[in-house]
Amino acid sequence: MLSLFSFSDMDLDTGGLNIPYADKITHFTFYLVFAVMGCLTLRERTMGKLELGKALIIVLIFAILYGILIEVLQYSLTTDRMAEFGDVMANTLGAFAGIGLIRWVFSKKNPLKWKF
Repeated sequence: MLSLFSFSDMDLDTGGLNIPYADKITHFTFYLVFAVMGCLTLRERTMGKLELGKALIIVLIFAILYGILIEVLQYSLTTDRMAEFGDVMANTLGAFAGIGLIRWVFSKKNPLKWKF
């Protein structure tokens, strides 16, 4: 829901700090965390019965489709928000980075175990 609200009328003091592409960095970071948390949650909810590879694919597809849906809704339902292809790309790259992080963590010599 918050993705459809505009925060442009809020007066936020950034202290003169100007970060180029800060919105894209934010999109990337949110979707990286989304993918990591989604995989961990999905595996935990299925008590490890869902294979890691399947969990990664499900979360990746869901994250990409969700990112596209939010941009389409911003375009069609709001007057002060705009959909950007760059946001979709940042979302997608963040989701892939999150999936890559999960694969990296669970591929080490002593990977994390799902069952105690």
